[in-house]
Amino acid sequence: TMQSSGHRFRDVEHHPLLADNESYDSSSSSSEATLAERVWFIRDGCGMVCAIMTWLLVVYADFVVTFVMLLPSKDFWYSVINGVLFNCLAVLALSSHLRTMLTDPGAVPKGNATKEYMDNLQLKPGEVIYKCPKCCSIKPERAHHCSICKRCIRKMDHHCPWVNNCVGEKNQRFFVLFTMYIALISAHALILCGFQFFSCVRGQWTECSDFSPPVTVILMIFLCLEGFLFLTFTAVMFGTQIHSICNDETEIERLKSEKPTWERRLRWEGMKSVFGGQPSLLWINPFAGFRIRRLLLRGKKGGPEFSV
Repeated sequence: TMQSSGHRFRDVEHHPLLADNESYDSSSSSSEATLAERVWFIRDGCGMVCAIMTWLLVVYADFVVTFVMLLPSKDFWYSVINGVLFNCLAVLALSSHLRTMLTDPGAVPKGNATKEYMDNLQLKPGEVIYKCPKCCSIKPERAHHCSICKRCIRKMDHHCPWVNNCVGEKNQRFFVLFTMYIALISAHALILCGFQFFSCVRGQWTECSDFSPPVTVILMIFLCLEGFLFLTFTAVMFGTQIHSICNDETEIERLKSEKPTWERRLRWEGMKSVFGGQPSLLWINPFAGFRIRRLLLRGKKGGPEFSV
């Protein structure tokens, strides 16, 4: 324990007492203001490989659906409707993935445990607040330190290598959309595979694809395996996320059985706090709030995250 400005710091990892509304004022620091305008990106080798694999698997599924199953089909409207639907879902899934990966999940500013910051908080003398010993920041309530991001993250749910980022206060919505759209395109791909197999068997594998029967079978089997695995994983993750949001409890808090020191939101209030405002189509739109102009005004890289 060390003394500073009449306030006591305590190095802990759990149960911080500083409330969310007592967050660091980034406008008072030019460096933090610059950081706030950066595109968040974690330079983690495993995470980057997993993120690239995610994109390649979606592209593979799109290739098989479009060029193996739909384009050779003699039913024009069947091909058009399913092709447009599948590709739209794929674009929404990959856009959600990008927003999750490139959005600051709610990182607490590093090294903000300073005398100036303490004076701005206007805390009572002797009041105990909690400081993370790893990133030297004052931990708001419900924040946890991520060893991969090397930051304390507000309402950290977990670190997901598939999106190369933590899932936290500011990007949980995009992660939920990502799991939902991946589950939808996986289910769609499995349904199309079922129809394609039935069509090929009924037509004795003649003119059911522009590829040879062995190649067609191999491509569709891999797509079925991929679709089944991704559907199972993302559907479970989607359900888990919705359950956590409705209960106003992160996965870390649930696993650690942390007793809530905050007032839990009602289920509907939890959904509105994550997805923003009243229910609308914006809830399922990963492009909502996106500003292209901001991407043109980024600074140079620095720290574990950098601008692109």
